[in-house]
Amino acid sequence: MAAKYYVGIDLGGMSAKAGLFDEGGKYLAKDTVKTSKSDGYAVTVKDLAGLVRSVCEKGGAAFSALSGVGIGSPGIIDGGAGKVVSWTNFGWEDKSLASDLSAQLGGVPVKISNDANAAALGEAKFGAGKKYTDSILITLGTGVGSGIILNGKIFEGFRGGAGEAGHMTIVVGGIPCPCGRRGCFEQYASATALLRDTKRAMFEHKDSAMWKIAPSPEQVDGRTSFTAAKEGDAAAQEGVKNYIMYLSEGILNLVNCFRPQAIIVGGGVSGQGDYLLEPVRKYVNEHLFVGFDRIPLAIICAALGNDAGIWGAYALALDA
Repeated sequence: MAAKYYVGIDLGGMSAKAGLFDEGGKYLAKDTVKTSKSDGYAVTVKDLAGLVRSVCEKGGAAFSALSGVGIGSPGIIDGGAGKVVSWTNFGWEDKSLASDLSAQLGGVPVKISNDANAAALGEAKFGAGKKYTDSILITLGTGVGSGIILNGKIFEGFRGGAGEAGHMTIVVGGIPCPCGRRGCFEQYASATALLRDTKRAMFEHKDSAMWKIAPSPEQVDGRTSFTAAKEGDAAAQEGVKNYIMYLSEGILNLVNCFRPQAIIVGGGVSGQGDYLLEPVRKYVNEHLFVGFDRIPLAIICAALGNDAGIWGAYALALDA
C-alpha cells in the first residue's frame, strides 16, 4: 500500500510554519515562509502552496502522495465552509482559503480552522489532552487564546465565532481592552497583563527583590514576579496571588459553562508548572459550582509548545 502524507500549517501574521507527517503521526520535516499583510491574499495563498511543496521535498515525500492539508489561521474561521470569515489584521473578509489553496495544490483536500482551535486540537489529539475527549486550551501570551474541544472535535460555534475566552468580562467596568470592551479576561491573565502589573508593583515597592532580578523595567519578563515570590518577596507574592486569582476566575467561568475533563494551560507563563497550577487547582475546586470530588477536573500544562498548531493542523488534514 502506498504511503500517505499530510501537511499541517500554522499561519501567522509574520510567518507560516508547516510540518510534514506520515499517516502514523511521525513528524518528518518542518519549513517556514514569511507572511505579510502587504502581500495580499492571492500572493499569500500562492506562498502557502509553495510551502506545502517545499516541506514535502524537505521530508522526502512525493507530492503525489500528499493526501491532505490542514491550516490553523488567525481570525474568525468557518471550518465547515472552509472560509476565513474575517481576519482583521490582514484585512481578509469572506475568503475561501480551503478551496483556493486546494486549487493551487491540484485538488489536494484542505481543511481549515482558527489557529487557537488548531492548537487546542493538537494538544487534545497528540499532547497533554490525549487522555480526554473534552478539553479546553488556554494560552497565556500577548493575549489569552483559547480553543474548546468537545467529544474530540473543535467547538467552533456559528460561523466559527465561538471560543474567544480572552474576551469574557471578569471585572465589570475594568481595564480597557483593544476589543472595545472593559474588564476582559486577557487584561488580567495574559503575559502582557502580568508584565504590566509586575512593573507597577516594582515602582510601588522600591525595596522589592524584583529590582534585583530585573534592574530596569525593560528587563521585566513573565518570570520576574514568580522568581521573586519564590524567594519570599512580599510584593511579588501579592502580585502572583492576584494573577492566580484572575486566571482562576476565568477558568471557573469556562468550566461552569462547558465542564470539560481538562483545562490545558499553555503559553510562556505556563512554564511555572505546578507553582502556578497548584494554587489554581485549589482556588477552582473551592469556588466551582460542583467540586472535583463529584466531577473530576484536570488542570495541566500544555505539552506541544509552539508546535501545537502544526500538530492540530495535521489532525485537521487527516479529516480533510
